[in-house]
Amino acid sequence: MIVIGLSSGTSVDGIDVAVADLRLAGGDVVLAPIAHREVPHPPALREDILAALPPAPTTMAEVCRLDTLIGQAFADAARGAIADLCPGRAADLVVSHGQTVYHWIEDGRARGTLQLGQPAWIAEATGVPVVSDVRARDVAAGGQGAPLASTFDVLWLAGRDAPAAALNIGGIANLTVVAPDRDPLAFDTGPGNALLDIAASRLGAGAERMDRDGRRALRGRVHGGLLARLREDPYYARPAPKSTGKEVFHGGYLDAALAGLDVAEDDVFATLVELTATTIADACARHGVAEVVASGGGLRNPALVAALRSALGPAPLRFSDSLGIDPDAKEAYLFALLGFLTWNGIPGTVASCTGAARPTPVGRISPPQRPHPGRLRLRLGPGAG
Repeated sequence: MIVIGLSSGTSVDGIDVAVADLRLAGGDVVLAPIAHREVPHPPALREDILAALPPAPTTMAEVCRLDTLIGQAFADAARGAIADLCPGRAADLVVSHGQTVYHWIEDGRARGTLQLGQPAWIAEATGVPVVSDVRARDVAAGGQGAPLASTFDVLWLAGRDAPAAALNIGGIANLTVVAPDRDPLAFDTGPGNALLDIAASRLGAGAERMDRDGRRALRGRVHGGLLARLREDPYYARPAPKSTGKEVFHGGYLDAALAGLDVAEDDVFATLVELTATTIADACARHGVAEVVASGGGLRNPALVAALRSALGPAPLRFSDSLGIDPDAKEAYLFALLGFLTWNGIPGTVASCTGAARPTPVGRISPPQRPHPGRLRLRLGPGAG
């Protein structure tokens, strides 16, 4: 099958689009990456999404409006991928993660999760079946609904002689540990770019809401008091599986950490980079990781990559393209894989990674259009026609 994966992460940078040729071969899944690109969100839509994220108040009217507008943006991205990226034939399936706007965690348990981006717009725009709402079934089965990257990672890193980890650094960083002698494990390690992006939006880093090329972090110094205060968060000590999001790591969280401290602006960036790097490295060390394969937007920040290499040592840090997957496209390929598994009736989660009672299929299917039936005939009993 030719499958299009669509994703927008917690940083709300844009819609990641990946086209994959997927097939079953014996007991394996074969994924051939075909093409990928990032489609920027319309600027006004991005601002509206960010303005609606917790802890900001919102209304059901705004939720409805965003569900429609995000769905239309994803539909445009899918239609463009079919026109420009699919090789010689139309896509067989579109898989849309949508945009996470709330991940409900209470007492360490996931109670619900909400991704907006009405899939009907994608189905109508493309005429292709759509798999969407990929997290809720795992939550219903007792899981965290995250990190779903673990499904890709467990299959991808299977067969190694020593524990290896797949790391994705988006707004939130997540880790999957695959070892030869125990069940795989996955969890969110904590903030990836989330707090850095908040600092950038507040401290004059421009409309991009990011520290481009890590310039400010590279100019700054780690503030020991701020770092110690941030690392005291009890989330880091909780056992896996666990998940988190911008419901926790938001602007008010950063304000509380900075309260009463005199921290130079560039030092804020340097300290937040160190927080991300050291919490990831601590998690890797706790599980005996011998190799880290990384992807995600955080790898575009040289300051973060340098801090991560230093904190991880002696475990080497490799980018995912060394194993054939572009770091910017891995999440979109993940959702293409999950949708392919769902279409074939195969569970798309790893229970030991999400904490669910059992592996489950992921998502719901918006089917392709078929001809309307000619009429309805009632069968009223044995022999009736």
